[in-house]
Amino acid sequence: MCGFIAAVARLGTAFETTAIKRALDQMHRRGPDSEGIWQEPGVQLGHRRLAILDLDVRANQPMHSDCGRYVIVFNGEIYNFHALRSDLIAKGIQFHTTSDTEVLLALFAREGAAMLSRLRGMFAFVIWDRTTRRAFAARDPYGIKPLYWAQTADGVLLASQVRALLATGQVSRAPCARAQANFWLLGSVPEPHTWYQAIQALPAGHCAWIDEGRMGTPQRWWDVAAAWRDAPAALPPAAKVRERVRTALRASVAAHLVADVPVGVFLSGGIDSGALAGLMVEAGAQNLQGITIAYDEFAGTHNDEAPVAATLAAHYGITHHVRRVTREEFAADLPRILAAMDQPSIDGINTWYATKAVAELGLKVVVSGVGGDELFQGYSSFQQLPRLVLAWGPASRVPGAMPLARAAMGWQARRSGNARWRQMPDWARTMAGAWWLRRGLYAPAELPALMGPDLATEGLQGFSPDAWVGQMSGQLVADGTLAVGQIESTTYLRNQLLRDSDWASMDHSVELRTPLVDAWLLRDVQPLLGAFSQFPNKRLLAEAPARPLPEALINRTKTGFGIPVQTWLSQMGKAGGEGGPSNAWACEVARVYGGGAL
Repeated sequence: MCGFIAAVARLGTAFETTAIKRALDQMHRRGPDSEGIWQEPGVQLGHRRLAILDLDVRANQPMHSDCGRYVIVFNGEIYNFHALRSDLIAKGIQFHTTSDTEVLLALFAREGAAMLSRLRGMFAFVIWDRTTRRAFAARDPYGIKPLYWAQTADGVLLASQVRALLATGQVSRAPCARAQANFWLLGSVPEPHTWYQAIQALPAGHCAWIDEGRMGTPQRWWDVAAAWRDAPAALPPAAKVRERVRTALRASVAAHLVADVPVGVFLSGGIDSGALAGLMVEAGAQNLQGITIAYDEFAGTHNDEAPVAATLAAHYGITHHVRRVTREEFAADLPRILAAMDQPSIDGINTWYATKAVAELGLKVVVSGVGGDELFQGYSSFQQLPRLVLAWGPASRVPGAMPLARAAMGWQARRSGNARWRQMPDWARTMAGAWWLRRGLYAPAELPALMGPDLATEGLQGFSPDAWVGQMSGQLVADGTLAVGQIESTTYLRNQLLRDSDWASMDHSVELRTPLVDAWLLRDVQPLLGAFSQFPNKRLLAEAPARPLPEALINRTKTGFGIPVQTWLSQMGKAGGEGGPSNAWACEVARVYGGGAL
């Protein structure tokens, strides 16, 4: 896990080395173990390394291919690199390190872009071809690892962080109205947009060539949304579903344990992390450390996950650490949290503290259960939204129904102070609209007051839940339950949970791994997705370990990965907006970003 910057200049121009160095300094915490810069006319590559595989300096980057033609900067992990390495050795390739970086580079030298489908892992990289004078950039299917780019007068800049691109001093900070509107509507910035108009994300599962200092059109090489869209109607028996899911999960967990340093696990009171802990022990993880975050405000309540996590730790025989976080600590850490947040988000604080605890234990790698709800239908929306659309869609077409519903929902909006109720009659007729109602933060009508009327008008141009969800998720599958999984995985998971996991963990120089967010796992279970609704409470995941989770935990009411942020912000005199903790945090984040403090 690392951070990098690549500068590919136009003919006759060049980027200053000092600009590249500023970008690397911005990414210091992403890779504190080493720093490297390589350049030749037309290109500069910079890298900061967090050493996880082959800790020797020989594996530092930028790295050259054995033939000398290619140079790479790479962020992420290739979990199946041992198998790929053995295959290449059998074909006569020689290696000088035991790193996955060298395998990735050798594979590209042999197969070019065609090698992407052979990579199991999380990754973003840029490879420079010294012969053709062009660069190749690619990103993993889910978009676990970030990759941003900006076209400038001198050429293209690509980096692991938006902040790194800004640090070069070569990129405009002019706001992106669409991105900022989406932040107020949903609490995150959807790719390929960023907070800034001049910077874009290379979309998840895409690659692109950079020629003569210009970014080529990104090409999709893997579409995770297709897993739900193409899920077959014919399903195997329940016993077969259980066995195939168990086999796929075991393979994913085993792959995510590949490391030359110890690996820990986030341990909440939930099914996702509990099942992963059991599967990790089963896969041979030694002296496994489980980390739980606790808050005094939750003590003695259902939201306190520490007692349940302790039960899980004893169940699987792993060492358990409970890290308590106080309001005073949060107040002291808030400036650093906001400085680490690469783009505005209403989430990420809990992950920031969980990885802070991981770093305090001296660990560099931790496994997270993020993605379990999206894959195994853990949110209540998987049941509620299809029922809502199925009922309201036909009912809304009854003469007089819409005016009556709009009047009723207008009254509810005034009574509750939640303006989103006004949208219910119109939006709840489609799956995308119903999902937006549930996930939404503010209503479109509230945006002029939040971001200014001119920027709001520009940002909301062409807005409708169906259109914007379609741009993020593609055409939705007809089955309502599968459609929720498709939407959640390509919106909330991609644009918020995974992005927050990256910046929050990297700020503590910790690599966060996601066995439940794995394109190969999704491919393995894709023929079974239509059957997952037959196993409520994520039972397929809970029963995957050889020693299943306790029945009491499987049936425990879901708590989420909560934090008492609204209480803390209120006590600090920072609470703003109505509607709950997410709204208050959104106002605080936007206040800092809008003030140009970051």
